[in-house]
Amino acid sequence: MNHSETPVLDALVEYHRRRELPFTPPGHKQGRGTDPRVRQVLGDAVFRSDVLAVSGLDDRRSSQGILQKAQELMADAVHAENAFFSTCGSSLSVKSAMLSVAGPGEKLLVGRDAHKSVVSGLILSGVEPIWVEPQWDPERHLAHPPSAEAYARRFAEHPDARGALVTSPTPYGTCADLRAITEVCHRYGRPVIVDEAWGAHLPFHPSLPTWAMDAGADVCVTSVHKMGAGLEQGSVFHQQGDLVDPAVLKAREDLLGTTSPSVLVYAGLDGWRRQMVEHGHELLQHAVDLAAEIRDEIVQIPGLHVAGPEFVGPDRAHDLDPLQLVMDLTELGISGYRAADWLRETHRINMHVADHRRISAQLTFADDKETTDALLTALRDLSRHAPALRGAPPIYIPDPGDLRLELVVLPRDAFFGPAEQVPADQATGRVVAEMLTPYPPGIPAALPGERLTAPVVDYLRTGVAAGMVVPDAADPELNSIRVHIER
Repeated sequence: MNHSETPVLDALVEYHRRRELPFTPPGHKQGRGTDPRVRQVLGDAVFRSDVLAVSGLDDRRSSQGILQKAQELMADAVHAENAFFSTCGSSLSVKSAMLSVAGPGEKLLVGRDAHKSVVSGLILSGVEPIWVEPQWDPERHLAHPPSAEAYARRFAEHPDARGALVTSPTPYGTCADLRAITEVCHRYGRPVIVDEAWGAHLPFHPSLPTWAMDAGADVCVTSVHKMGAGLEQGSVFHQQGDLVDPAVLKAREDLLGTTSPSVLVYAGLDGWRRQMVEHGHELLQHAVDLAAEIRDEIVQIPGLHVAGPEFVGPDRAHDLDPLQLVMDLTELGISGYRAADWLRETHRINMHVADHRRISAQLTFADDKETTDALLTALRDLSRHAPALRGAPPIYIPDPGDLRLELVVLPRDAFFGPAEQVPADQATGRVVAEMLTPYPPGIPAALPGERLTAPVVDYLRTGVAAGMVVPDAADPELNSIRVHIER
């Protein structure tokens, strides 16, 4: 295929050349009706290219096949049979993938380290999750993706499960053994979905962790806006093989997606694909080399430790994305929450993940010596100022076993069923009716249908007091918790 083509971008050029006159949405009519104060901030080009996909970029019958051509090029670029663009982020894409594999009342094996968007999919669909336990690092209080053996055990216990879902890479950059997990699923004739939101760059350089399609996965979901160069909400889900019908997958996306997709997002996806095919290896090699240099610099900063080999091995991750720089602050004696806030306030540096003991910096091929020098300057200053940042309220971190909660009600039934808001000190032993998700990274500590325990309540409440953000709780301060009324 000719990857110098960009069907969406080329169609936009042609749209402007023909001086199309829209009597359709968007109502700003290519910016003519936009407040000049808005255009001053966003620029004229944004509005000029914000056109309808149908009866705009393409005709009312989509007879030019612009989007279809762009998706075919994307699939070819990443070794998939089919690719589908989404302008609603991977949160929608992963729901579409789940609904194409399992329906209401059916079982789906799901790693318990799944993102909240997966849990939302369980709530909307009525699918019964069969949780697969992550591989816990009790020393560092961190979950890595479940092993292939863990998926095999759960399939043996639940042979009627319709398929499996695994998250890889995690927001911390740790990766599952996708080839082994895929082999387990395919032995049972079941598909595997990979939530690869943090892995859009993986197909384009051999030194990066294995790409899900190359590992034999049936469906994988990527967020091009995360590790690629797409606009926010730009996502692609990919399909191959005969275990998931691409027509069903597209129909599920159509059920959930918007009828007013953003051509701007489509154009970003289209242009990024061309960039990666033509220059991806070179760009990513520079990023990998830069990340290695920055790691060597960070380890020289007193009190900072950069995650590396200790994240990989037996009972740990299978691989690690080198572009996620995860820094442990234990020796500094400060929390990741306080460090992230200080770096933003003092140096205008925004970190990726912040938790009770870590911060992380996400590098992409867009970074260079100027951006990484600013990061290093800020981190060195953080190390010097650490004594003044100590004294935050302590966070209670349960043992891994105490973080496991019993699922006693389907997530859908608990979320939509009768519920009440009770004081947090009365929530222990109750079935939670909302998601309680430290964000980022966005993995629920408790989700609808699970019975709350004192260790988890204490973890969340002490975490919030120390700076943790739980945005999906009805009461973000967690003075009270929404619980299911059991009949």
